[in-house]
Parts: sequence; structure tokens; C-alpha cells
Amino acid sequence: MTARGRAVLGLGIVCWIAAVVFGSRSLFPVAAGLVFVVPLALMWVRITLRQPHVRRRWPNENLLERCDVTVDLVLEREPGVPLAAVVAHERAGKLAEQEVELRSRGRGRHAGSYRLHDVPRGRHGFAPVRLSITDPFGLAEAELSLDERQALVVYPRLTELDRLFFDGGAGPEHGRRLLLRRPVGFELHSVREYQQGESLRRVHWPSTARRGALMVKELEDSPRDEVAVLLDGDAAAVVGSPPDSSFDTAVRVAGSILLAQLRRGRRCVLALNTANREVQTVSSDGPEWQRVLGLLAAAEPDASRPAGVLLESGVSPATRSLELVVVTSRIEPALVNRLLGRALTRRAAALVHVDAGSFAGRPYRPEPALLRLQAAGVPIAVVRQGDDLAVALAGVGAGELAHA
Repeated sequence: MTARGRAVLGLGIVCWIAAVVFGSRSLFPVAAGLVFVVPLALMWVRITLRQPHVRRRWPNENLLERCDVTVDLVLEREPGVPLAAVVAHERAGKLAEQEVELRSRGRGRHAGSYRLHDVPRGRHGFAPVRLSITDPFGLAEAELSLDERQALVVYPRLTELDRLFFDGGAGPEHGRRLLLRRPVGFELHSVREYQQGESLRRVHWPSTARRGALMVKELEDSPRDEVAVLLDGDAAAVVGSPPDSSFDTAVRVAGSILLAQLRRGRRCVLALNTANREVQTVSSDGPEWQRVLGLLAAAEPDASRPAGVLLESGVSPATRSLELVVVTSRIEPALVNRLLGRALTRRAAALVHVDAGSFAGRPYRPEPALLRLQAAGVPIAVVRQGDDLAVALAGVGAGELAHA
């Protein structure tokens, strides 16, 4: 019951008492009408919705961050008692709550729309929509909550990269980085008995000693991902609010590097250092790339461990890759040691440091660990707030890094 309904009901009771006290027969119909209209309004609003459900529609499925989106909200129900006024209260993820009036479109359909401005990257799941239904006179009100599971997926806005800072950058191999292009490797699958004519190089000596007979290694060809991009979601290093946070910039960097490598025909893998530690291999711009975009859209800085710990696992796709690119805002000792280890073993590695301090307005000061990595031959790019990614990821020399 609304405030107006309570006032009308109270007025009806007062008129009824006055009619009884003063014996006025003309007040009885007025009092009865005022008293009974409110319960009738309550019954009316409660039986108006029968098997309702809500659908949401927006014009473009491939939404990019910082866009404006118009969401159409459609309420469908079985035809019956007409609805006077329906107001929907809607919230998508952490975005502001929207209030929209749904107008009748006939045959049990009501529709309305609202506009979201400057939407940040993310997978914005819709909360249950709350419907407020009132009668034509505003005497009674009913509320209903409908949980229709949908999500507004907004992808990061990637940058076209013609050149990458680790293309032929400084490295341990005669002053140039050793570029690897070996797409496959061989791993031990099993052992079997030696057959005459086979090379003794394939003898598996531990099994031979244990069994007292020549045993050879059965190798299987196993594909390896040429380029792994590790996106670090360490919450401790995040500065700023979406879509202008250091992590959102890191997401754009990782996605842009993956896109550039994919267009060169290279097999890639995206590894996320987040709570779920998702991994996605991509070799074409088909469904695999759509899954990569979905992971980048939904990525949150909620990692429970630093990126260096993830690289310590020998079974991690990022560790086994032929080339590794780490995108992070936190330069911690374990990560530095892993990258130095790859440099010493001449396995290609590169680092993109998203300077979180610049998102808080602090001046840039190169960390000693970055200079140490660069001296060991690890190519490094530094990205600050407001930088053009195409320029920042094109190449930074040692002198530039030292005096940035």
C-alpha cells in the first residue's frame, strides 16, 4: 500500500465514523467507496503479473570499453489484467543503478530502455531486476524480483602494433636477442625394448640398468606455444579506477601484444595470474581469439600469489613457451630471478612494466631491478598513464630507460 492508499483508507474510515455519529446516509456510499477501493487496488496489483520474464537487448555484441550502450528492457507476461505503471530497477555489475519505466506494447509486453555512458571493461553481470507495479490511482504497490541471468561483456580497446620492443632488441646473443621460431619439441612418452638398427642415442640408460636389457626412449612430438603473454593481476600493485587504472592499461597491453603476434602467424598462449589462473591458447582469429577477448574482458586483479611464483611451476604454459612476455606493475624478486634464469639459458623473455606510480601522479623513477634485467639482455618497455601504446611498445633503449 502506498502513502496515498493509506491516506484514502484513513479518510474512508473517518467518513464512516462521521456517517454513523451524525446519521448522514449520504456519507455511507462515499465512506464505503473510499474504504473498499484500497483493498481492490491491492488485489489488482497482485494478480496483474502471470509467469513474467525479462529480456535485455543491446545493439552490438562486440562492445569496447568507454562506449555508450543503450539497453532495451522487455517484460513479457501472459495477457490478462492490464498493468497501469511498471518501473524497473536495474543494476549491471558495479555500474550505477538504473530506473526505467516500462510502457505497454500490447499483448502482455512492456518495454523501456536506458543508456549507460562510458562503460568500463569487464563482464558486468546483471543483478535481479526489481519491478514496482502500481494501480492507476497510485493507491497500492507491489514489488517483484526477477533473476534473469545475463551479462554485459565489454572488451578492452586494443592498439594496432606495427613494431614490438623485443623484435631484434638487445640480448645475450652477440648483442641481439635470439629469436626462436621452433614450433614443436620432443618429450619422453614411454620406454620400450631396443630394436636392431636403432641409434644408441635413444637408449634410456636408467631403465636399461634396472631391467638388464637395452631400453630406448619413445619420443612424441609435442607442440609448444611460441609466444606466451603473462598478465599479472596482483592487486597490491593496482592504482586508479577503471577504465583508467594501471591494471586496465596492463590488459590493453597484453591484448595488443597477443593480437600483433597472432597476425604474424604465430601460435600464442595467454596466461592470467588471477584467482582462477585461466590459460587460453590461440592460433587464429576465430573462436579461440573470442575466448581470449572474453578472458581479458573478465580479468580482475585478484591474484593470490605473485607472478614469479606462477613461473616457478615447470608445467606452466608460460614457463614452457619458447618466448615469454610478462606484463606487470610489480617487479618482485622471484619474477626477476625467473627472467634472469631464462636470459642465462638463452630462452627469450621480455618485460612490460606498467608504472603504477604514474597513475597516482608520481614522477617516474626506474627501479634498479629493471636496469639489472636490461643489462642481462631482457628487453623492457615502460608504460605510464596517458602513453600511446603504439609508441611505448615500439622500443625503449637502455639509455632511454635509465633516464626516463
